[in-house]
Amino acid sequence: MTDRSLIELARAAMRHSYSPYSRFPVGAAIECADGRVFTGCNIENVAFGATMCAEAVALASAVSVGAREFLRIAIVSDGKTYCYPCGNCRQLLSEFSPEIEVLCVRGDGRYVSYPLTRLLAESFGKGQLG
Repeated sequence: MTDRSLIELARAAMRHSYSPYSRFPVGAAIECADGRVFTGCNIENVAFGATMCAEAVALASAVSVGAREFLRIAIVSDGKTYCYPCGNCRQLLSEFSPEIEVLCVRGDGRYVSYPLTRLLAESFGKGQLG
């Protein structure tokens, strides 16, 4: 799958966003090591702590059917700046694939790509538990 194909799947997921409070729709598409792709969109809640990020929804969809290894994730918004994952989503992704490639996409389709290890340097992980 190409970067652009993954980005388009994330953009399609963004169309299902429920974001009445921030008015900042986000979509994500995560590619598994076995080639499957799962998507998600942000789901806001009036109690902001209950809001779910698009990346977390896509990851949960994949994990809920047994996926555990991921290659890339595309995160798309309509904004003028690149859409980076929040700290919580970075930690969630790190649990399964610390080396995952993260494609951060802005509204005009331009994107930047980083390994998660660059976005979440010196992260807490399984290695710290002994």
